[in-house]
Amino acid sequence: MSHTEYDIVIIGGGPAGMTAGLYTSRASLKTLLIEKAVMGGQMMTATTIENFPGYPGGIGGPELMMRIQEHCVEFGLEIDYGTIENVIDNGTTKTVVMDDREIVCKAVIVATGAIPRKMGIEGEEALIGKGVSYCATCDGAFFRNVPIAVIGGGDTAVEEALFLTRFASKVTLVHRRDQLRATQILQDRTLANDKVEVAWNSVVDSLESDSSGLTGAVLKDTQTGETRKIELQGMFVAVGVTPTTEFIRNLVAVTDDGYIKAGEDTLTSVPGIFAAGDNRTTPLRQVSTAVGDGAVAALMAEKYITELEHQK
Repeated sequence: MSHTEYDIVIIGGGPAGMTAGLYTSRASLKTLLIEKAVMGGQMMTATTIENFPGYPGGIGGPELMMRIQEHCVEFGLEIDYGTIENVIDNGTTKTVVMDDREIVCKAVIVATGAIPRKMGIEGEEALIGKGVSYCATCDGAFFRNVPIAVIGGGDTAVEEALFLTRFASKVTLVHRRDQLRATQILQDRTLANDKVEVAWNSVVDSLESDSSGLTGAVLKDTQTGETRKIELQGMFVAVGVTPTTEFIRNLVAVTDDGYIKAGEDTLTSVPGIFAAGDNRTTPLRQVSTAVGDGAVAALMAEKYITELEHQK
């Protein structure tokens, strides 16, 4: 295996990873960013991002990604593609095992994000950005005065249903059971809201669409098997999110559902390893918060490396 040495290796090419790379490269730290698939992360699925500062009228996710990437490369950030198999803590150095390479570095920033769980029904993927969304905060404002649905019954689903009542004419909360899993206060608020209707014991059986996007859904009763059609222009899927942390869960402390335990300072349980963006414990997962995390992680990694140098 070949060995390459860097000051910092960043794992993940979403907004958190790219921002971290911008800051570390600008600080003259030799940095390599490794992306598994496509640069941009979840931004690449966003047709329009309206809540990122500085872009009145919104900006396309892919366009924003390209601008950030261009900015990073301007300061000398190196980018490579591959799958990370493991990260080894050697104390003052770390070894990142990637495909058939081993990369030695002083610090690692893990910015691999999280992937929304999908319903797994026909047509879902094709309608992402055309009515199907996984983030009410991101896309809710696009659905003013039209009927929408939220899929799920936990805190996130119920919170999103309440948030979406600000925009939608009606919100149908589709839950596969006869009782919500959300905390009682959220349940009470939801059930008391005139704009929310709960479809109990229901799952989405199929989606209906035309050239403009989503037009409706067929719901199936989980007890009787009966189906009924509802008209929709938006559907928000809130059945969970999976953090992309499998390769490092045996090294740093994680929550039961796999999120890296790291606060606003991005420090993990292992000195020299930092977590930025959607894969860490955080109350909000947005492009703006990921960018903020990337900047903090870069600063903390730079401080860590400076302290290492002073110890020599």
